Amino acid sequence: MTNILRQFSFELPTRIEYGVGVISKLGDELRLLKAQKVAIITDPGIIKAGLLDKITSILKEEKLLYNVFDGVDPNPKDQNVERGAQVVRSFGADAMVAISGGSVIDCAKAIGVLVSHDGKRIKDFEGKTAVKKQILPFIAIPTTAGTGSEVTFSAVITDTENNYKMTVRSPFMAAKVALLDPKLTVTVPPHITASTGMDALTHAIEAYTVKVSEPVSDALALYAIELISNNLVNAVKNGEDIEARACMLVGSLLAGIAFSHSDVGSVHCMAEALGGVYDAPHGICNAVLLPYVMEYNVEFCIEKYARIAKAMGETFETSREGAMKAVERIKKLATEVGLPSFKSLGVKEEDLEKLADMAAKNISTESNPREMTKEDYLTLFRRAMAD
Repeated sequence: MTNILRQFSFELPTRIEYGVGVISKLGDELRLLKAQKVAIITDPGIIKAGLLDKITSILKEEKLLYNVFDGVDPNPKDQNVERGAQVVRSFGADAMVAISGGSVIDCAKAIGVLVSHDGKRIKDFEGKTAVKKQILPFIAIPTTAGTGSEVTFSAVITDTENNYKMTVRSPFMAAKVALLDPKLTVTVPPHITASTGMDALTHAIEAYTVKVSEPVSDALALYAIELISNNLVNAVKNGEDIEARACMLVGSLLAGIAFSHSDVGSVHCMAEALGGVYDAPHGICNAVLLPYVMEYNVEFCIEKYARIAKAMGETFETSREGAMKAVERIKKLATEVGLPSFKSLGVKEEDLEKLADMAAKNISTESNPREMTKEDYLTLFRRAMAD
């Protein structure tokens, strides 16, 4: 069914600067922000890869004071955010630079919320209405082609007391600028390239197929699907291929804009439950669950799945044939890039009821193209366990 008559709004508070070598613009961007004291939010992997040195050398050249907070876990936790906010406050930062994948960028957003609102617990800002003003300005520099967090205005943070992933969301949280430099992604190992790439593909597919999709996000999602599906294998197997890396980075960007203006569906509901209970990497959770949810949804969005198949270069005679080809292509892609199995996440049979309950309560369940109950989620978790 067309969504052309549905009312929608579209807002993108972040300016995007893209290109090979665009990291060199960081100094100019910080000058535009009138920054004097810069907090760098990152993680140990970025330091080990030598990417932090690229940032600090620019800041030194600009004669800016800086401080580094690298205490961000792969699934950012409330404790990471609250500790980071203390560090940023103590330093007296007037701007932040977040460099790494989506976990670090999400954490930076949440740190900005606490600093600007003089808050102590990020839990107090859960939801869509608690953030009341512009956060500490920051520049997002993604080094993985996965979450699209550099252009979204929400942060997913693990509530460690209750073991679930909460969302803090507001246009006030958006990065001022996103610097997307494909060269920064060439050091990403193959297994991370695979999982983050499938994560981005999940964003695009769910953004396009959920009930609340709209024409602008549809267009972005379809091109993201084309770019990612046609370049992921090469990016995984030949990480130095800068064109494949560039296609993946742009695909991730477009998918991020798409799902932040549409929504995600049941893949994310299940993945966030897994991440909350097992602290499993979000990208891997999405990646391994995507084929199961697509197969379960197929009868409820045949036309859209056929359009997805077309974007992935498949040919077919009927929409139903195209929809099934889309599902099979995703399964094949997951195998080609060597994704781990669902069982490898260490999920216990006795936790499936709890996971299904958490997934059913996720707000994005309402957006999935097929109505989903706790029992439906339990069916899917059991299917994944059986393979």
